[in-house]
Amino acid sequence: MFTESEFTVLIAGAGPTGLALAVDLARRGVSCRIVEKSPNPHHGSRGKGIQPRTQEILDDLGVLDRFLAYGADYPDLLIHLPGGGTMTRRMDELHAPTPSVPYPNILMTPQWRTGELLAERLAELGGHVEVGVEVTGFTQDDSGVHVTLSTGERVTARYLVGADGGRSTIRQRLGVGFIGETYDAERMLIADVRLTGLDRDHWHVWPGAEPNAMSLALCPLPSTEDFQLTAPLVDGVEPDTSLVALRKLVDDVVPGVTLTQVGWTSLYRANIRMVDRYRVGNVFLAGDAAHVHSPAGGQGLNTGIQDAFNLGWKLAAGDDALLDTYEAERLPVAAGVLGISTRLHQGYRENAEDAMRRDDPVLRQLSLNYRGGPLADEAETGQVRAGDRAPDSPCGPTRVFDLLRGPHWTLLVFDAPDADLPPATPDLHIHHIVRPGAPAAPGAVVDADGHAHDAYDVTTPTLFLVRPDNYLRSVTTPDLPAYSRQR
Repeated sequence: MFTESEFTVLIAGAGPTGLALAVDLARRGVSCRIVEKSPNPHHGSRGKGIQPRTQEILDDLGVLDRFLAYGADYPDLLIHLPGGGTMTRRMDELHAPTPSVPYPNILMTPQWRTGELLAERLAELGGHVEVGVEVTGFTQDDSGVHVTLSTGERVTARYLVGADGGRSTIRQRLGVGFIGETYDAERMLIADVRLTGLDRDHWHVWPGAEPNAMSLALCPLPSTEDFQLTAPLVDGVEPDTSLVALRKLVDDVVPGVTLTQVGWTSLYRANIRMVDRYRVGNVFLAGDAAHVHSPAGGQGLNTGIQDAFNLGWKLAAGDDALLDTYEAERLPVAAGVLGISTRLHQGYRENAEDAMRRDDPVLRQLSLNYRGGPLADEAETGQVRAGDRAPDSPCGPTRVFDLLRGPHWTLLVFDAPDADLPPATPDLHIHHIVRPGAPAAPGAVVDADGHAHDAYDVTTPTLFLVRPDNYLRSVTTPDLPAYSRQR
């Protein structure tokens, strides 16, 4: 017998994208359910790189400290040369933190840990994942999205979000196009293994027969006993992922290293695609359901989490025109990221000498912005413009990120103590920032070393309205109070 229940958001898929969205909605008090068709949590390493911008999102969601405790910087590549020597390289040099960028380096942590930590945060906020439950069908009308679950339950939600991966059932049932290519001949075996005979201080790489090609790589995964194994597969040959077969694969390349255990395994095919729509009515797509990438550059998981962070506050607001901006903002970003990861993948295909380099600053995703978009006012006065990421900066014992952290809007008022401002509310926090000794409003934050003024390029009194996802909605002078009409 069917039962009918109602709530605001149903999320299909409990990968990093779905979990990040569920956490964001839970802290906003939005009624939400998240279902996952797999009966068990994902346990593979898969997307193991957390980019700097994603770390800032995790900071805002209140979980970054746990990621930093378990994760680590990417290790040096130790390339084992055919003649017996070795060569050390880096994918990207380590960057020192700056006042405006506190987390400048990619953080390595296996994807199963990312899911575990986000699920733990969701539980703290009163939510949980319903495992072994799949969306099997849905219709929508003016009263909501009517969803049938694999348990036989029928539910009505105001919104449905498909975060159910590259083979998304939600996307397929919507009939949304998934444009791109799949390179069936380009396959890679990925496995989480345990072994003896190899140090955990390096990402070990053994070159292949072709110049700049790889025959085997073993990367130690931080805070585990595991290595992530990657090896190209011969076209047309089905892989054997048993311990005996993988042990032989490793022994053929590097005698003396012995696999003792094989956990999660996956066969990766180069699949580079994206949707042509992010929204159909009150059904939305996010993460791999909307875009799949080459793993080159570590962009896929991060782009999915940022989809979720863009969508969460808009679902909470429930404004139809605002929800239209999700597609308007995220589709161009996904297209750009797809281009970057495809270019890096092409380097692998062509055995380019710098195929392992990851020093393009765009990969850190700090420069991604929504300039010129529907939520970016054009009345800018300096180099920091509406649509940009809101920079961090220390102001004495307080950081700008401390002021922004949470589900609210924030108005940063630089050097304008007498500005005519709206009242502060739980949804709008107002913070005055001044230089030492300058006239100040009560409770103003003193920018002791001028870092915030530098980061925000403030030379005259300026107001910055910061969205709940910590991008700038407007940059105005006090006599042009755009904040009053933009929220």
